[in-house]
Amino acid sequence: MERHTYQTGIIGNCAFLAHINRDTNVNWLCWPRMDSSFVFGGLLDKKKGGEFSILPEAHYESHQYYLENTNVLCTEITTTEGSYRITDFAPRFLQFERFFKPLMLIRKIEPIEGSPRIRVKCEPVCDYGAEKLRRLRGSSHIEFGGCDENIRLTTNIAVSYLFDNEYFVLNDTRYLILTYGHPLEAPLVSTGERFLRETITYWRTWIKHSSIANYFQPYVIRAALTLKIHQYEDTGAIIAASTTSLPEFPESGRNWDYRYCWMRDTYYVITALNHIGHFEEMERYFGYITDISFSGDFRYQPLYGITGQKTLSETILPHLDGYLDNKPVRIGNQAYEHIQNDIYGQVLISMLPLYTDHRFIFSERKDSDRWIELLLKKIEKTIDEKDAGIWEFRNMANIHCYTNLFQWAGCAAAEKMAKTIGNETLLKKALELKDRAAAHIESCYDPVRKVYTNAAGSQHLDASTLQLIMMNYLDPASERARDHLAALEKELKTPEGLFYRYRHSDDFGKPKTTFLVCAFWYVEALACVGRLDDAQREFGKLLQYSNHLLLFSEDVESENGSQWGNFPQAYSHVGLMNAAYRIAMKLDVPIFL
Repeated sequence: MERHTYQTGIIGNCAFLAHINRDTNVNWLCWPRMDSSFVFGGLLDKKKGGEFSILPEAHYESHQYYLENTNVLCTEITTTEGSYRITDFAPRFLQFERFFKPLMLIRKIEPIEGSPRIRVKCEPVCDYGAEKLRRLRGSSHIEFGGCDENIRLTTNIAVSYLFDNEYFVLNDTRYLILTYGHPLEAPLVSTGERFLRETITYWRTWIKHSSIANYFQPYVIRAALTLKIHQYEDTGAIIAASTTSLPEFPESGRNWDYRYCWMRDTYYVITALNHIGHFEEMERYFGYITDISFSGDFRYQPLYGITGQKTLSETILPHLDGYLDNKPVRIGNQAYEHIQNDIYGQVLISMLPLYTDHRFIFSERKDSDRWIELLLKKIEKTIDEKDAGIWEFRNMANIHCYTNLFQWAGCAAAEKMAKTIGNETLLKKALELKDRAAAHIESCYDPVRKVYTNAAGSQHLDASTLQLIMMNYLDPASERARDHLAALEKELKTPEGLFYRYRHSDDFGKPKTTFLVCAFWYVEALACVGRLDDAQREFGKLLQYSNHLLLFSEDVESENGSQWGNFPQAYSHVGLMNAAYRIAMKLDVPIFL
């Protein structure tokens, strides 16, 4: 079976994300929000998903790349008639003391060689492809009506060519500016060029202000840029992925909508942002978590919408073919109804840098006692409860090792914070709950196999328990840590260095693909226990599983390295960033500030 990789790059400006295929088509773009209906959705249905392509009349070859250290994407098309370059970007830069990040997609088309004949097709849709939009011709634009707001394409290409889908000779630089709601009311060419210059400068400055070790730097830089545009800046939420219903494996039925914010990701995301020194994103994300935390409910949901909405009802769209004919196409995610109790500890650990890193102003934490008490109460109410676990099993509740690990770690963080603010009552409560969580973790230990299983009374192993080592529940230098890691390696690792989440059947049968972030956790665990040569070797192996733009998927098929699952997956890039940082620290590699 040929290796399958996703043939797209992404652009974004922290208000929206778009996928640009190597065939020039914008095959995924949701407007006006990251969780809205797609305007272009060819990723899920080539006929009903609309199209925005810039293709030659003749046979062509494509080369796609990012401008270095930016989220500006170039696609070069070469034909027998000549060649041309498309530069795609979402404007983002500082203007009037705030970030300018409009719902605007800019496509610059410039001839490189010869006289290629090209055709521009722009056919946006609405309501997940159920409705095509009305077209209204203007002197230098086409207006598309039918969505909640009008979409306008402004251009210096003859409108008749676009309206009638005609080929024309590309003999000069052309611009296409697509806007939602607010049309472009400024000069086309000079505006496009200025926005491009300032967007390039913004991204390169952002990277210059990142602290990234000189260890596989290009991969970490691309991962950081990818993570950044998964933040919906308006609220601070960070989505798991910009897509929905890309299957974990062909015909698996495991097609989920990931355009939401998972609480289970909180610690890992905050850690990655902390490592690269981007505190504004951390604080913005923490502000989003704060709004959810004080919403009045004692229980967190596993995930929330990007504006904190709680009800994310899962529905199926039967009219869409699905990615490579993989149905169903889902919007919404039923996991919001699940019980997942590790997330209280996740939030507590994520708060810890605010109290231990002097780059944050401690005096600004006026609500510290209230915050810590609130989260400890949430842990106290749920600590003895069975839950769906990190992988959100739909019909399997257990006392999960991972859940109690994060409750233990959350209480350990609360212990440190209570000491910092001098609150003896909270300190006592944190220590008491920490011991209770540890007792549950120990109920998962199998002394014969010398391994912690996924849940109390279970024989199954789970990659999430690698975190016992990284979170220092197990002393990384201890024999118990080494034995635990060896047992997980034996059962869950593939010869290629990939890692299954678990090998037992769940609600949909046995998983057929590995979960990429688990392999990065494995690398971290190797580094923790002192197997540094192994960690470096395994890390190097994992880098081959990116696509042509160093972007990583959620799942990887071990036999041939195929990419599956929603793409690109923020979790996978966070895993790469944290693993690279862990190795760099062990190697004492210099960090460039």
